Amino acid sequence: MPLFSPRRYQQPYLPLRRDKPAVRAFTAFERTVKGVLFGCRMCGNCILQETAFVCPMTCPMGLRNGLCGGASPEHCAVDPTRPCTWYKIYARAERLGRLDRLLEINAPLDGKKVGHETWLDAVRLWRERDKGPHPIEFITDREKFSDDWDSFFRDLRQPDWWAGDDAYHAPAYTEPASALEASLKSGAFTVTAEIAPPLTASTKLLEKKVGLLKGVVTAANFTDNASASARMSSIASSKLCLDLGLEPVMQLQARDRSRVALESDAMGASGLGIRNILCLSGDHACFGPSPMCKPDQSDMDAVQVLWMLRRMRDEGVYLDGRAIKQRPEWFLGAAASPFGAPPKYEAIRAEKKVNAGAQFIQTQPIFDYERFTVWLEALDKRNLLDKVYILPGLIPLKSANAAHFMADDVPGVVVPQSVLDRMDAAGDDKEAQQEVGVAIALEIIEKLRATPGIAGMHIMAVHWEEIVPRLMEEASLPRPVSELEVQ
Repeated sequence: MPLFSPRRYQQPYLPLRRDKPAVRAFTAFERTVKGVLFGCRMCGNCILQETAFVCPMTCPMGLRNGLCGGASPEHCAVDPTRPCTWYKIYARAERLGRLDRLLEINAPLDGKKVGHETWLDAVRLWRERDKGPHPIEFITDREKFSDDWDSFFRDLRQPDWWAGDDAYHAPAYTEPASALEASLKSGAFTVTAEIAPPLTASTKLLEKKVGLLKGVVTAANFTDNASASARMSSIASSKLCLDLGLEPVMQLQARDRSRVALESDAMGASGLGIRNILCLSGDHACFGPSPMCKPDQSDMDAVQVLWMLRRMRDEGVYLDGRAIKQRPEWFLGAAASPFGAPPKYEAIRAEKKVNAGAQFIQTQPIFDYERFTVWLEALDKRNLLDKVYILPGLIPLKSANAAHFMADDVPGVVVPQSVLDRMDAAGDDKEAQQEVGVAIALEIIEKLRATPGIAGMHIMAVHWEEIVPRLMEEASLPRPVSELEVQ
């Protein structure tokens, strides 16, 4: 077991090319020392200076910018026999007074550097710099030495092609990129819904669901192989929805996609007229059906996808530096889990996403309103509510079994016992259970609508899309202001 980090989930990386014998010997020495101390995987871009000297690469998902939505203080979401690496990072950073260090947007790995030493790179950079840190100043000017030390390691871990920081980056455009953005900017209470893409090549069911929601909600999300289970692609479903007259929100998850595929799919979406993109890390492959794909499938995480797409849109540049002649138009979103980690940690994760480029946030379903407001207050303390549109999630409960499943088996979802008791009290009558589920949903809608800082809501009526118009009607929720043309 390493001294400062959880044990490695996977073995250290091997280099793409063999170095000279002397360098290989030094690399082996570095790998051994850092393995004992930090469980190092030789990622080639060490960020221990920022993560309180707990190595994030011991995370089974390789997340370099914060925890996933399913982690808990007790154990990792992927492997229950181990602790969550990011809980360790947050806890140690908090003890050291370094929580705000975790706001920096960390780069994805450079495949040409993985498996190679980093200490020699650090020495080379230090020799090339004129601004220190100079060892003598550790004695003569401790404050300057400390500033130079931090600056040095930031330069070391932030390659020029990434240039991550911890600052907020407002969109570089003024006119709304989509009808969804226009509605949110107008101040109207804006409702989106979710549709699971079909399991088959037939589009009839998708067309029926779009017909139920058209003119009822402003936009419809299409999941992207949620739970690591294959369906029709989100980009294809979004295009079909767009052609049927309802604006889509294309979900784009990083699992299974390299950065090249992510850039390509996002650019293709813009070319098809799809303007809203919800950026996700994606569920780990272990949550999908067997046979499972190889587990190390995450080239990027949601924060990195947001950062990359924002720069493509606002700076007109691919990750590799190529210029984009006609820039894409995107309204970028992110997901949040108000009940995942303690609110102070979730707020840091949300701030990183907002700084990276998230303009709207859709959350996991809300059943515990009081705990949700605690999360919202944590975001407000970080001055986020004026920078991002919050759309809390709502799942109308169709059955008592569904309620218990979400309470027991869905990470990041909290269903109070009072809600479970009400669903159970409906007995075995399916219609009675549905009516109780609708009543609970309407109560939650009423509370959310009266909550400051909320811009609308996101209804996830899992395979029950026909209930959405009724909820909108009985809750007196506003329909879309107008059929705004997608530019």
